[in-house]
Amino acid sequence: MLRKKVAVLFGGCSDEYEVSLESAYSVITNMDPNKYETILIGITRQGTWYRYYGSPEGIANDTWADGKCVPAVISPDRNTHGLIEFGDDNIARTRIDVAFPILHGRNGEDGTLQGLLEMAGIPFVGCGTLSSAMCMDKDIAHKVVKAAGIITPRFTALRPGFDESQLLNEIGSLEFPLFVKPANSGSSLGITKVLREDELSGAIDFAFQYDDKVVIEEAVGGFEVGCAVLGNDPLIIGEVDEIEVFHGFLDYADKYTHRISEIHVPARIDSNTAERIKQTASDIYGALECSGFARVDMFLTPEGDIIFNEVNTIPGLTSHSRYPSMLKAAGMTLGDIVDTVIGLAVDR
Repeated sequence: MLRKKVAVLFGGCSDEYEVSLESAYSVITNMDPNKYETILIGITRQGTWYRYYGSPEGIANDTWADGKCVPAVISPDRNTHGLIEFGDDNIARTRIDVAFPILHGRNGEDGTLQGLLEMAGIPFVGCGTLSSAMCMDKDIAHKVVKAAGIITPRFTALRPGFDESQLLNEIGSLEFPLFVKPANSGSSLGITKVLREDELSGAIDFAFQYDDKVVIEEAVGGFEVGCAVLGNDPLIIGEVDEIEVFHGFLDYADKYTHRISEIHVPARIDSNTAERIKQTASDIYGALECSGFARVDMFLTPEGDIIFNEVNTIPGLTSHSRYPSMLKAAGMTLGDIVDTVIGLAVDR
């Protein structure tokens, strides 16, 4: 049986470049070499594309771009259905059976890359263009989920040049503390927890460094829970996890070091609550038209309410990431996950 040619895309012109490298290394080393031939496509921080012919270790330690690389692009021409490489004295074309984007954040998780792959006619792992774009934009995602009848935090959204008096009027109905966030960013980048009105201006300026739209939302009491959702129909949902934060909030650094937090899998909740959370995750996944896989994050309040937080359409896929940990607790290895999402992409 011929091995499927799987293009793994990693790196990217994003603030989450390093996270992508770690996830990509984990996925590549958990692919069955008897079933898949990997074609490694690296994108630098500056947005330059290469086909990388080196080892996965070069990706893990971020030396890949110094190794054997050939400038390359994915062609939007459906007749090519794959990669074009621009060598010193030749142009080579390689047909791709399925693409596996592992680019977290903007320019990879936001529908831009998915649009290119859809145009090229190449099946790919994960959510489609529309779903990826909606999930990435916290303003849009909140509105869609709320319209589906699911509780969301109270919030408002800002664009540059906003009217300050109007802003103060809008946040007058919100209770401090507030979270000020870039609308399109991941890994808690650009987020500030604001306790008083005089802290708002600096927090908004900081968030605008990451995006041209900013969301201000009311903090939710209780704690964060998450669900690893896998599939199209039917869905596989891993064990619910729980983030215990000892002080402050889960920022970019602590998401990967856990200095001020601990993740519990399964969450320390009763079975009925766990089932309600899983059902809510499934409803959110459907409302945002997700497919393939995603991690759905929510809050569980002291009163037992389940409140939407966000959806990560390309969640972290390292050995210690939340997504594989939740599915591992449900009996799946990372190799199983990789094999399943590739199969789903080909079927779609």
